[in-house]
Amino acid sequence: MITVPSYDFTFIKIASLKQLIIDEETLDKLKDFNEIEGFLNYIEPFYPDLNIKENSIEEIEKALFHFFFKLIGKLISISPINMRRFLKDYLVKYEIMNIKQIILGFIIGLNKEEISKNVNFLIEEYLENTDLIKKIIEVKTLDEIQLYMKPTKYNRVIREGFLYFKNYNEVFVLEAFLDQLYYENLLKREKILNEKEKSMISLFNSLNTEIYNINTIYRGIINKIDKKLLNQFIINHYLFLKADEIENLLNQKTLNDFFSKINEYLGATHELKYNFNILELEHPLWELERMYKNYYFTKIKHKTDDIESLTINRILELIIKKEKEIKLEILPKVVSIINKNYNSLKLTN
Repeated sequence: MITVPSYDFTFIKIASLKQLIIDEETLDKLKDFNEIEGFLNYIEPFYPDLNIKENSIEEIEKALFHFFFKLIGKLISISPINMRRFLKDYLVKYEIMNIKQIILGFIIGLNKEEISKNVNFLIEEYLENTDLIKKIIEVKTLDEIQLYMKPTKYNRVIREGFLYFKNYNEVFVLEAFLDQLYYENLLKREKILNEKEKSMISLFNSLNTEIYNINTIYRGIINKIDKKLLNQFIINHYLFLKADEIENLLNQKTLNDFFSKINEYLGATHELKYNFNILELEHPLWELERMYKNYYFTKIKHKTDDIESLTINRILELIIKKEKEIKLEILPKVVSIINKNYNSLKLTN
């Protein structure tokens, strides 16, 4: 007989994991590092047993996210059934990254060993899809990939994405269909949640869906994707940006006009605390993501008045803060240090 953990059990088990989140003061000190060894040693207490094969950007990124996936695996093992399902649904985002790596690797002519290096199999262990992923790594044609994907939730989007690629030699549509599937699936799965789970997870899903819509339009403008085609990838689920505002963003022809509209719409939303000019930022999408995720914690703190709600919040806090920490704080600094040292080395030679 399998014992399903309760929220009381999870609350106790999760307490020690909170120390893995880097606090704001420590994050601020990361700016002072100029060499990679010292930087990695400094973050080691928050990433115990981090296994980095070499100090390259690619290998450090792989190791950081592998640690993140192990953390989610730990959360899955100690969570009640609905949270287990949610966490696995959340991991589908990274399975989709695996699938993209395989397909793009195949298209550009990488061999199966090279493709395998870009796949994180730990994700597939948690999702019980290891056999499928190994099979599509071995394929000889795109049609074989489509055949293996036929019994899965990816069937339609792979079929339509491959058709577009064959006709136009463009992978944007395939990637967009896969991303859209992920967010639509998260929203559909809310119906299995109980009232407290839904009140917190639905906000998490809504803010991530809105970030997805903004990113999709941004990528569409950069890639000069037809507006009618791009509109197919927008998810009709809104948080701050309403349907008519999303439609207006879709109609912008330049990034400058796009970000001007973002300033206008989000600047009028006082609850979000939008207090910057996005046109002046070096990485505007990063700052938007930070702002949306900070909003989650501001909004949700009033709902944590019992063990179940507090435990759900702590699980989401771990996911949000750890992913944000890796994507928006640590990796940008790693890239800066390594590139700076590389350029200095070139100059001395």
